[in-house]
Amino acid sequence: MAVAVRKNAVTELFWKVHRWLYRATSGRIGGKVVGMPVLLLTTKGRKTGAPRSSVLTYVPKGNAMVVYASYAGEPRHPAWWLNLLADPHATVQRGQELIPVVAREAEGAERTALWDEVVRINAGYAEYEKRTTRRIPVVVLEPVAS
Repeated sequence: MAVAVRKNAVTELFWKVHRWLYRATSGRIGGKVVGMPVLLLTTKGRKTGAPRSSVLTYVPKGNAMVVYASYAGEPRHPAWWLNLLADPHATVQRGQELIPVVAREAEGAERTALWDEVVRINAGYAEYEKRTTRRIPVVVLEPVAS
């Protein structure tokens, strides 16, 4: 399935409503978008220290979850990625499950394989890559042992 949205007032409203619905229903509503599973990532704001949540599609990899900082092909990185660069510790809500994670950016052959996989799942990501000159970060969210 190929879906490539553009960032605008409508998509921003959708993202806000989606975040609220996902949290309120523990992912029963909004748990899948364009054929991909969805998680709620909560990071610590790099400027405020306040919790910041984003709804993201992901690709499962064993216990880890892979997310893509495409930001619909915008020229700048999404805030959630900048927050993870400042502090890689975050929390993922996947359905009712809350999972402490640590983020790392995939590099080299691993990044290539993970990027190719998401493009096979949703060709819209190839469109995002065409829209921007920045390298889109591929982020592996690995659960932290309790």
